Amino acid sequence: MTFDAIGIAGTGMTLHRKWLDALSDNIANINTAVATSDAAFRERYILAQTSPDSPGAYVAGAAFGSPEGRLVHQPDHPLADADGYVRYPDIDLGSQMSQLIMAQRGYQASAGTVDRARNAYEAALQIGRG
Repeated sequence: MTFDAIGIAGTGMTLHRKWLDALSDNIANINTAVATSDAAFRERYILAQTSPDSPGAYVAGAAFGSPEGRLVHQPDHPLADADGYVRYPDIDLGSQMSQLIMAQRGYQASAGTVDRARNAYEAALQIGRG
């Protein structure tokens, strides 16, 4: 049972780490401008799933936002088209920061579970020795 807790929490840590990685990429590229003829940076979403064969949550893959992005009128930008527009990703910083907090808390909760399960296992070993 203790090992199940460690394994399940480990899958949670992996899932939350992947989510944190995706959010970091999204935030880092929020101001990446491209020419209007190019696709905007696409926001990445991590898809989670459970497995009927083993407990825990797993990364099922990734989904991506729209390549359309948003057009911003910046005629002085070096990538501006003839009408003065550049393309930026359509990423909401507030949403990304909220998700970042949730992913951090989920990772911390899973890490805490691993730590408590390890302590319980060590206590059981001490009882067995005594």
